[in-house]
Amino acid sequence: MGCFSSKPDDASVLIRRRPASIGEVAVFVPGLRVPEPLELPPPLADSLPRRLTERLAASRDRIANMAAREALAVTKPRRRAATQHGASTSADLVQALEEYLPVILGMAKDGSELEDKIQFAWMNQEDDAEETALPSAWYEVLSVLHMMAMLRLSQANSLLLPKTSLEGYHTKVSEENKRASVEVFLKAAGHLECAMHQVLPRMSPEKRKGLPVDLSEGVLKATCMQALGQVT
Repeated sequence: MGCFSSKPDDASVLIRRRPASIGEVAVFVPGLRVPEPLELPPPLADSLPRRLTERLAASRDRIANMAAREALAVTKPRRRAATQHGASTSADLVQALEEYLPVILGMAKDGSELEDKIQFAWMNQEDDAEETALPSAWYEVLSVLHMMAMLRLSQANSLLLPKTSLEGYHTKVSEENKRASVEVFLKAAGHLECAMHQVLPRMSPEKRKGLPVDLSEGVLKATCMQALGQVT
């Protein structure tokens, strides 16, 4: 599928021209949905390649732990957590998701016997009771793309927030940050477009009915329009 193999900058085709600058805005970012620990009943675990199950479990645990740190960073956007390499937690989490995505796509590809063998569970960070589990690799792909889009929106929000000087004054958002936010909005829109047009159609009507509200086609479309609305 084209949206999975394309480069991040390819999302720029979604609009014809980029504005020279955009106004100072705040972006609404829905709560992150994070993966729950992978639980496999013994008969199923014994029938699956051990290397695959270990990689799935390790990747999901890593993403969940990084998402917890990102949630803390989002609550204090002016003091975002940094890694030992100096990159933001958000950027590292996006990279972890990008590395995990090919593993899930391998399970979801046409003809794969693993597409509906494993039940994947995700929980909304803002509501512990809102957990959705479905036996579908495409649901996992959809959840990963949604998380990547939400992280991009959070990154754009951070770029557009006025910084506080040492004297306590709010400084104006730089034109450089405004231009950078355009690229980030386009990446978020690209993830959401891919989710709507390349992933949802591959899920059965029954499984689509079981999706949480955040992953419904209407909400994905509205969030995508919000992202594109910031750059048009």
